[in-house]
Amino acid sequence: MSDLPVGLRLATGRSQRLRDLLAGPDFLQVPGAFDCISARLVDTGGFPALYVTGSGVSMSALGAPDVGMLSFAEILDRVKRIADCVGIPVIADADTGYGGPLNVMRTVREMERAGVSGIQIEDQAWPKKCGHEPGRRLVSTAEMVGRIRAAVDARLDPDTVIIARTDARASEGLAAAIDRAAAYARAGAEVLFLESPHSAEEMRRACAALSGTAPMLANMVEGGRTPLLPAAELAALGYRLAIWPNALTRIMARMGGVLLERLKADGTTAGMAGSMLDHGGLWALFEHERWYAVEARYGGPLPNS
Repeated sequence: MSDLPVGLRLATGRSQRLRDLLAGPDFLQVPGAFDCISARLVDTGGFPALYVTGSGVSMSALGAPDVGMLSFAEILDRVKRIADCVGIPVIADADTGYGGPLNVMRTVREMERAGVSGIQIEDQAWPKKCGHEPGRRLVSTAEMVGRIRAAVDARLDPDTVIIARTDARASEGLAAAIDRAAAYARAGAEVLFLESPHSAEEMRRACAALSGTAPMLANMVEGGRTPLLPAAELAALGYRLAIWPNALTRIMARMGGVLLERLKADGTTAGMAGSMLDHGGLWALFEHERWYAVEARYGGPLPNS
């Protein structure tokens, strides 16, 4: 029923929508989300899609940085909850696929059932590391090609988008990373994610070398190895979409710290009230009136009864 709140609706056609967006004229700005609050902010902010950040989920769910501590079951649970609370396409960070080819196949199937439209798989060895930190180890190109082929063959919906990430720039150089990305495109990857180029010139070279293979994704990490460029410049370099995986994570952590400093000093949050959503605003983010209306339809209490 169309009048159900988003948390009770079954969103359909999102994978086709993501493909249409990738084929369309507009550069795609895709912010990251790590929980339902951040996901609702992306959705209601008018963005075309959202990216579930494994790093943000690890920090918020486990209290651990992006060092490969997050299990498949843990990321799947968070991804499902996020996909249920938004109407836009969801791209999920599936790390290495969590094992061999059979694990990759299961990962793709479960991600699809969870409502994911784009699945990102990378060529790191497990345990993986953040793409802007040292210590990353790679599997062979052949092993990653097998991961991509398994992912493509396993998907139930042919519109599900498979995204291949390579972390080869740090240890093997830009040319090797480009070669790997091209091999992953030949294996069936439909979006290419060459992680952590070190300059705008490297970004331009990568996009030029891979032009015509698959759309290119830029990763905008505040304080990371890659220049933080505006969307128009990324498009001019040859990128089709960009993710800002932890921008919300960082601003929430920073502003949360500011609020707590004020509370500790002043004994009240009143001085920060103008920077917050109030009670009604926060509830409206989650369509509380629709939830009440559905409950009342089936005999539940009205909100003021």
